Amino acid sequence: MDLKYTPQQEAFRQEVRSWMKENVPKEPLQDFDTEEGFAQHRAWEAKLNEGGWGMVTWPKELGGRSCNLIEWLIFEEEYWGAGAPLRVNQNGIFLLGPTLMEYGTEEQKKRFLPRMASCADMWAQAWSEPGAGSDMAAIRTKAVRQGDHYVINGQKTWSTRARWADWAFGIFRTDPDSERHHGLSYILVPLNLPGITIRPIRQLNGLAGFAEIFFDDVKVPVENLLGKEGGGWNVAMATAGFERGLMLRSPARYQETARRLVQLYLANREEADRDPSIREAVIKAWMDAEAYTLSTYRTASKLVNGAKIGPESSTNKIFWSELDIQMHDTAMRILGSRAELLPEAPDAGDVGTWLDGFLFSQAGTIYAGSNEIQRNIIAERMLGMPR
Repeated sequence: MDLKYTPQQEAFRQEVRSWMKENVPKEPLQDFDTEEGFAQHRAWEAKLNEGGWGMVTWPKELGGRSCNLIEWLIFEEEYWGAGAPLRVNQNGIFLLGPTLMEYGTEEQKKRFLPRMASCADMWAQAWSEPGAGSDMAAIRTKAVRQGDHYVINGQKTWSTRARWADWAFGIFRTDPDSERHHGLSYILVPLNLPGITIRPIRQLNGLAGFAEIFFDDVKVPVENLLGKEGGGWNVAMATAGFERGLMLRSPARYQETARRLVQLYLANREEADRDPSIREAVIKAWMDAEAYTLSTYRTASKLVNGAKIGPESSTNKIFWSELDIQMHDTAMRILGSRAELLPEAPDAGDVGTWLDGFLFSQAGTIYAGSNEIQRNIIAERMLGMPR
């Protein structure tokens, strides 16, 4: 792999850097799991789209820049390096968007993607159910076809961003006699339809970043079916590949955390060096973030040249989720008792952001398919071990 950037790529980097320098908010936005913070992040995404940066890998006619994955990685490095806000519509742009590119009709792409890039439509993920978490094949929520509509009944839970979202993409059982991964369909559902009830779920930090969605005879047009009826499992696996693979968690996110961790260590070195293992953990965090970056560039290079990402996306997911925990755990050890300060505490400074990151990192081994499930996938599909 050639690790040198081309002149065109370097010019692209400078273009991104210049725009971010001029436009990234000078003050941090409020948490997007609050009503005010959600509105602030939504406005930021609209501004990002106005500059042509809503989702750079999408075709120009659909609101993008037709960039390849290498350019996307460059964009992410500059985005995170500029301290730009988290993407509130990440379920849409990073998960559903690429899935629409692969399985959507031309009408669906034109209908949904430009509005998704600008955050005019905010998307939630409606997969998990009370009896179907990482095991999505156990889904029971039904979508029965009646003429030109599906009538949906059931419940979804742990639906990220559903509290204020406009739409949800979900998997529903359209064949009532089917079992496991058969007879499932991937349907796009407006969340303002009659019969839908949304109940917020509070996280560890007290904010409602998730929600339950209840469906009571909800009528959804058949035109909102993505892919073939009964073929939802294959479509969902494509989305899961994007979730576990490159798009949801770019390496720049962890490079930035590693950089901040080094700064934290240097600012508290006298105390931190009383435990030699802390210095070793900081060095390992930096090395692992760089290793993840190189691995991702290698994968992206293959994809640019026509390869497909398969079950190896599970190794990706395990690595970044456990790396995130290790880095934030190291930060907690450096900070000691100060690590318990919430971001809004008068003397918190930037300490509170580490606590918030630590709490969120705990979920990384669960969402996008628990790491236990990912290890099963690796064992069976990559190593050929028996079930």
